[in-house]
Amino acid sequence: MKYILHLLLLMPFYFQAQNKVLFTYDTAGNQITRVLCLNCTSKVVKEVQELEALTETELEKFFPEDVISYYPNPVREELYLQWQVAEENYVSSISIYSMTGQLLRNFQIASSTNRLNIPFQQYSTGVYLVLFSYKDGDEKTIKIIKK
Repeated sequence: MKYILHLLLLMPFYFQAQNKVLFTYDTAGNQITRVLCLNCTSKVVKEVQELEALTETELEKFFPEDVISYYPNPVREELYLQWQVAEENYVSSISIYSMTGQLLRNFQIASSTNRLNIPFQQYSTGVYLVLFSYKDGDEKTIKIIKK
């Protein structure tokens, strides 16, 4: 009897101390909000952080205005690369690396060139990195899958 009485007296304190984090997801499964619920039995909810989708202006902060096109991915025989660069910057070299970091091939690119076809027949099935090196020292990497 004493045990049940103590349990009934302490039960409200146990349930009041619960905090929960509630998540909201969009239709693609991406987390869009995270809410901390203090004393979830009440209706008071404190917003911790709201996640938003990146806008075009935010993406431009990470990437200059140049465009790299490549196809097909996954590649079987030959990878076709084409790029457009902003201002006076140009691609000076393109390197192919294995996922272990081994340099497989390096192409020196003339400043007037904006496309390159890379043969992939000799490479085994796996994932490769194609590194674009620019005149100003910047680098960009794309991931290529070889079938």
